[in-house]
Amino acid sequence: MENAATRLAEVHANIARVCKPARREASSVTLIAVSKTHDAPAILPLIAAGQRVFGENRVQEAEGKWPALKAQYPDIELHLIGQLQSNKADEAVALFDCIHSLDRPSLLTALAKAMDKAGKRVPCFVQVNIGDEPQKGGCGIADLPAFLEAVRAADVPLAGLMCIPPADTEAAPFFALLAKLAADNGLTGLSMGMSGDYETAVMLGATHVRVGTALFGGRG
Repeated sequence: MENAATRLAEVHANIARVCKPARREASSVTLIAVSKTHDAPAILPLIAAGQRVFGENRVQEAEGKWPALKAQYPDIELHLIGQLQSNKADEAVALFDCIHSLDRPSLLTALAKAMDKAGKRVPCFVQVNIGDEPQKGGCGIADLPAFLEAVRAADVPLAGLMCIPPADTEAAPFFALLAKLAADNGLTGLSMGMSGDYETAVMLGATHVRVGTALFGGRG
């Protein structure tokens, strides 16, 4: 419990520190605790320490642990931060409060249909393939304006843009590019930055950072 509280306080202090020179309020940054691969006993100490926003990579894994936790702590917000298959759209809309990986027309169609069926609108970040990496999900930069138009037309709430920069490379230029793309398209939400680079991301405008290891320690 103490460990979780200490780690959480440290991440919040780091966010506050980098917000100062950027003239931002620390409260403008949402800290998403990435709980993928961690079971409920590992998650509970962070909840007890006050963390209320969590991120999962897979629908199936989240379904196994979060309904019970959310019943116990109804103020928890659950974000899907991993790739989403179109055939899991119904389950994702039922379970999650926000989706960070909307990246293609087929998924947009499936999510819009699932939201209509559930009578519930779930805010979505559009994931951008910021490093133009063929193996990674994400909308291509050139396709972004048209895709954003389609998202708005489908009445899917647009939370902003999300990216995962190429591994083993300086993240700052990619974060700066995502911030520019968001501004160019009239969006303010920026989901970017993980345990190794969230401070850089906050400096460059991140509104949502996805932090796992710095909060949980090693992988579960």
